[in-house]
Amino acid sequence: MTRDFIDSRALALPIRRRALLLGAGVSFGTLALGSLAPAQVAKERFEVWVETFQSRARAKGISDVVYRRVMSGLQPDLSVYAKDSAQPEFREQLWQYLNRRISDWRLMTGRAAAKDNAALMKRLQKDFGVEPDVLLGLWGMESAFGELVTDPDHMKPVFPALAALAWGEPRRRSYWETELINGLAIVQRGWASPDEMLGSWAGAMGHTQWMPEVWLNLGVDYDGDGAPSPYRVADALAGSSLYLIKRGKYQRGLPWGFEVRMDGVPEKYADAKAWRTVADWAKLGVTPAGGGRFALPKARARLWAPVGPEGPCFLLTQNFYAVRSYNPSMNYALAVCHLGDRVLGGDPFITPFPGGERALTLAEIQEVQRRLTRAGFDTGGVDGRVGNMTMRAVANFQRKMGVEPDGYASLEVLAALRGGR
Repeated sequence: MTRDFIDSRALALPIRRRALLLGAGVSFGTLALGSLAPAQVAKERFEVWVETFQSRARAKGISDVVYRRVMSGLQPDLSVYAKDSAQPEFREQLWQYLNRRISDWRLMTGRAAAKDNAALMKRLQKDFGVEPDVLLGLWGMESAFGELVTDPDHMKPVFPALAALAWGEPRRRSYWETELINGLAIVQRGWASPDEMLGSWAGAMGHTQWMPEVWLNLGVDYDGDGAPSPYRVADALAGSSLYLIKRGKYQRGLPWGFEVRMDGVPEKYADAKAWRTVADWAKLGVTPAGGGRFALPKARARLWAPVGPEGPCFLLTQNFYAVRSYNPSMNYALAVCHLGDRVLGGDPFITPFPGGERALTLAEIQEVQRRLTRAGFDTGGVDGRVGNMTMRAVANFQRKMGVEPDGYASLEVLAALRGGR
């Protein structure tokens, strides 16, 4: 998309494409587990609450038959309280966050997914106007291109989680009650059975992690089998396209943004708040990072320097914020957009991150995992994918080394592991 936003005839250097969190400022998968007793947040026993809540569901159109089918004998997933109240276990710098999520493993997986679904992506672009890079970025961030959809370490039955949150989570009880009823409505419509509805601890489901409300109101039966489903790739990407348009105000034909330089431009302008046209930003001294001239001079954009003007800087259009509507984190949106670009052949950022380092290759990550496992730190396997178990194994190794445990598989960690043989 960056190439579409720059006049390629005027490029002095090859333009590299653009460059975020589950992201949500932080991935749900990186949350530490705390403890919170249900007795502290629930006013009545779960079984009593289930009986009481039935009238609420009935008032929203849920039949008694469906309610009993889902809720009778249901055991609440009490682990959700710890996950809901937890703080990030590891605080990553932006370059670390990007390196871990835009890894060799994810790029290889994404490129295979893009190839296998090329015709689908073309059809989605025609029907909805959402560019393939954005959809691929979302798909890759939310479920690693479907790798996590049926992974029992990541996806659990939705109703025990939603029921526990609706029963005993006091801060957003109304929200969780509504999502539980939405889930019941999905079953009532015959779109899925309770056992088929697997998701994250908070109830997000499928390839692009729909909450029940999204499934119910924005689900698209794109493959024509009679019902929308986030567990089928075509439906998931079509529904997320509709979400970006309806909730994020995505604009057809507009790139999400691109990397720029702001030499001499006061840092106060790079707060991602003020909208100006691309032409007006150029008048202030903002230039394409790869050289050349700006195209689409009338497009409106915001200037953002996430780590200051010495690092990568970006002009962001409305479509960046459409992605951000999916998860309210600037870092998440940047990672989604950059991941999608890289999957489709785009280059890394031109400007390096201050204090940053290159990401480990797939082979190097696998070596880290093998050496950690040999040293007694369980990584959950040697697959080249840095998940929660690998991060925790790295952190425990760092503690043994006597350094601050950030859980990041760095060049320093690899060297230390090699030194230990």
